Amino acid sequence: MSKSKKISYAITLVFVVLLYAVVALLISQGTINRYYGGIITMICINVILTVSLNLASGFLGQLVLGHAGFMSVGAYTAALFTIHSGLPVLVSFPIALLLAGLVAALFSVIIGIPALRLRGDYLAIITMGFGEIIRVLILALPFTGGARGLIGIPAVAPRKSGINANVLLFSYVFFLAVLTVYIIYSFIKSRHGRAVIAIREDEIAAEASGINTTYYKLLAFILAAFFAGIAGGLYAHHVGVLNPAKFDFNYSIEILVMVVLGGMGSITGSVISATVLTILPEALRQFSDYRMLVYSIILIIVMLFKPSGLLGQRELSIKKLVQRIFDTEKNTGKVKKEEG
Repeated sequence: MSKSKKISYAITLVFVVLLYAVVALLISQGTINRYYGGIITMICINVILTVSLNLASGFLGQLVLGHAGFMSVGAYTAALFTIHSGLPVLVSFPIALLLAGLVAALFSVIIGIPALRLRGDYLAIITMGFGEIIRVLILALPFTGGARGLIGIPAVAPRKSGINANVLLFSYVFFLAVLTVYIIYSFIKSRHGRAVIAIREDEIAAEASGINTTYYKLLAFILAAFFAGIAGGLYAHHVGVLNPAKFDFNYSIEILVMVVLGGMGSITGSVISATVLTILPEALRQFSDYRMLVYSIILIIVMLFKPSGLLGQRELSIKKLVQRIFDTEKNTGKVKKEEG
């Protein structure tokens, strides 16, 4: 690893740790109340969903319209495990998150093996149908609570434990969001990631050059579903009650919009768009009658003037941003000296 990369990683690590420390401190002191804390939690969950979908739709180039289905599988898996495991929630919760990701990944294998042999719009139709099938099954099965929803999901930390449940949940969602970004970024920069991007650029040429396109398409699909399942597990314990109507086709489209807005093939773009599109509906709540209209108009304007998304396929570097700030200060100082 070069020296410049080490410096870049060090700066990013310091920024992440400081951000976590500041927000966790504000939550523990009550400066950030439960409402704003809930928004921050949803930002982190949406970051996991958006970055994972970007792997399948942005980097792999396959239109997936059933991401909410994988999230629902993870949500119900994690919730049912913590309810019925008999273990203390502090022990069962991390195990439930792992199970949520694994079960979602298993479902992605079942749907991915036949679906990923197809190309174009066929994959989108199959994944959309999968998402609806999962939702209908959740409504029909008695142990999921059916149409009335699944209730009784325990908080991540019981009151008697003396642990601040809000801080603990934020710690989980924050570091899992960071871990998701790191793993997918590392995957894309690896040999396997280059194979995935080659498939996106020209699948026929990639196959002709010896890349096992079916294997890499399935691998990216499984990774995306795994993290969507984890996001579902986090969401279940955040809201406490699961409603099947939440995981409909519209929610899959909402996640896809975040990917497109940030840039198909940009991880930092996905992080920014997930943050903006989580905060924006909440910021417009005071205009309840026109909230969705304003929200839609903003999205249309962005797509008209920036069709490739906010960052396109580029990544935002904290190191370069810091360098630009210091360069700007130096140039300003030089101008003042020359004027003096």
